Amino acid sequence: MERERFTERLNKACQPGTAPMARLGASPVRSILCLVAILSALLTLHAAQLTATLDRSTIRVGESAKLSLNFENCQPSEAPTFPPMPNVQFTYGGQGSSIRLVNRQQSSVLTLFYFVTATQPGDYTIPRIVAPIGNDKLSTEPLTLKVVKADAQVTESEAQGQLAFLRLTAAKTNVYVGEVLPIETQLYVVSGQDIQMQPLPGAGFTFGKAHQSAPRQVQIGNAVYHLISLMTTAVANREGILELGPAECRLSLRIPTERRRTGDPFEDFFDNPFRPRYELRPLKLTSDLLAIEVHPLPKDNRPAEFAGAVGDFAFSVMASPTNVAVGEPIRLKVQVTGKGSLESVNLPPLDSWRDFTTYPPTTEIETTDPLGVEGAKIFQYDVVPQHVGVKTLPELSFAFFNPALKAYRTLTHPPTPIVVRPAGRANALTPSPAAPSSSQSSPAPPDDIVGLKQRMGALAQIRPPLLLRHSFLALQLVPLLLLGAAFAWRKRREHLAAHPRTVRRAAVQRVIRQGLGELSKHAARGDANGFFAVIFRLLQEQLGERLDLPSAAITEAVLENQLPEYDVPPELIADLHELFQACNQQRYAPGAISHDLQAVAARVKSALRQLQKIQTGP
Repeated sequence: MERERFTERLNKACQPGTAPMARLGASPVRSILCLVAILSALLTLHAAQLTATLDRSTIRVGESAKLSLNFENCQPSEAPTFPPMPNVQFTYGGQGSSIRLVNRQQSSVLTLFYFVTATQPGDYTIPRIVAPIGNDKLSTEPLTLKVVKADAQVTESEAQGQLAFLRLTAAKTNVYVGEVLPIETQLYVVSGQDIQMQPLPGAGFTFGKAHQSAPRQVQIGNAVYHLISLMTTAVANREGILELGPAECRLSLRIPTERRRTGDPFEDFFDNPFRPRYELRPLKLTSDLLAIEVHPLPKDNRPAEFAGAVGDFAFSVMASPTNVAVGEPIRLKVQVTGKGSLESVNLPPLDSWRDFTTYPPTTEIETTDPLGVEGAKIFQYDVVPQHVGVKTLPELSFAFFNPALKAYRTLTHPPTPIVVRPAGRANALTPSPAAPSSSQSSPAPPDDIVGLKQRMGALAQIRPPLLLRHSFLALQLVPLLLLGAAFAWRKRREHLAAHPRTVRRAAVQRVIRQGLGELSKHAARGDANGFFAVIFRLLQEQLGERLDLPSAAITEAVLENQLPEYDVPPELIADLHELFQACNQQRYAPGAISHDLQAVAARVKSALRQLQKIQTGP
């Protein structure tokens, strides 16, 4: 191309249609002009040049070759024009500048770097690349690039007879922010030991778990290598052209050496002449850098439910039980399965569920591959209905970005039918009714009739009559005492029947006294689950008695709606709120917060004492 441009300039300088060298002898003036034109063209040709080079002639699918466009003594006025090539992509990678000194002639060089990737194996020819230079244009010579399958072995030319070398490869070189990128570091070594793979550097990336495969033998040319692969994943945190690597490995090469004889008879006797001798040589290997182009997640059509998940996922929801009373928890299990960055999978908050009290979920990740790319992330929520008549759990949505489709996807689970029934009223602790009793007085003993003696007998001692005896009179008081006791018991029973809250109050106090004893035992053992379970029960019993509500119906909503009506101090309401939240936190998210059980027990006793003094009714 440059030669053609050079000939055109000569033809313009000389007479059109006549060969330049043929015109040299026509006249001295024209000859001089042609010579000047030739020198000018030569200087121009030397002053401005464009060349292209590839750092690698053979790459695997998913790898990239660095293309360098060198502008010597010139700068492009516009971006170079790359020819369209099927299955081949050119990505800008930055620029650099340098000064060359050749034969005492100084020249400046501007280099533009591009990364060439191919999606299909084959032999590719990169045509001329054209770049505008002012009013002129320069072009490069065609280049050839061989692309092999991703699992192809290293060629003999790549190995170059080395005893060990290191390669760093990536599944692809174009990813999105948050996309999982599989990376493989390959160590080829003829014989070695004490192999230490260093952590892979890469600013702007978060690396996942690493998995080392079992060594296997591969033959490259006439040499047999041991191939050790270390696989990991990288997730880009920001957009742009990011560099991965270089990978680094330290090892000791085992190099066979000739057997030396020292003349020691013992050495000659015990030494095996057929056993090879080895020399260990420390070696540090580094791989080439990988340039990864990271694209930002598109802003168009981004769902409101999107929380950063990138990959390909499925979505399932299960609730149990679906028939509960007000205040009873429902366990909601949400499972996201698929392939991608499971750590980035998050669900939108459930704060918008106005008819429910929701608690932070517990999460668990289950993986099915060594790198942790495929598997499931499980969310378990506890939601508590606050109103009777709620018939469904609201629908749930999960949004993610699929890099293969280059689009967002939203999965929606329909509302889940549930039944919320009223909480049952507490059983009144009243004595069972007894059959009415009636007082019966003992009949008076009949009067004694002294019989007439038919004849005189022996003298006998004369006793007072029965009615006048003290024992008889005392016995007459027993029925009266029984009658009075029965009357008093009946009156008390009627009073209690007319005032059931009094009965409940006494019963609740007995429960509280017993519960405080259990509280001390749980605190001494450090049993947080049992400790807060007792607190929750005591608060429900005490508040239920004070507000004349079933204890099972006492929730945090009751504190807000009813306690202010009875002039309860705001400090006490706030303290009760904190106690309920601590109980619910321990019930639905154990281990999330640690508590001083003894201090909490003191707060509970104080709150119960204050509640007992509040007048909420007769």
